[in-house]
Amino acid sequence: MLTGKFFHIKTMQSQDGTIDALLQIDASHKIFEGHFPGQPVVPGVCMMQMIKEILEMDLGKKTQLTVADQLKFLTVIDPTQTNSIQSELKYSTGEDGRIHLTAQLYNEAVTYFKMKASFIVTD
Repeated sequence: MLTGKFFHIKTMQSQDGTIDALLQIDASHKIFEGHFPGQPVVPGVCMMQMIKEILEMDLGKKTQLTVADQLKFLTVIDPTQTNSIQSELKYSTGEDGRIHLTAQLYNEAVTYFKMKASFIVTD
């Protein structure tokens, strides 16, 4: 779990399957010692996990990623330059119980990451 360690949720609003949250990345987190020394970059897998954890907070349930239709890493996030980012998630539950999600991480006019995926509830 990255929430509260790697990143913190400063504000979060949820309504009708849309979640907007302001996130702050901890630029001193140990992961940046190896990714990459002297030139930190938020790993793509961490961006995906951040989205998953925000979704789980809103649902109040654990999930598992089952399909990742689109993962677009558009711009690197250097946490020493940009440690505050926005997230937007939109999701709905299909007849089969799967959660269909589109999400993005962005800041002002820069989009860092986009994701279109499906999840199942695991608990």
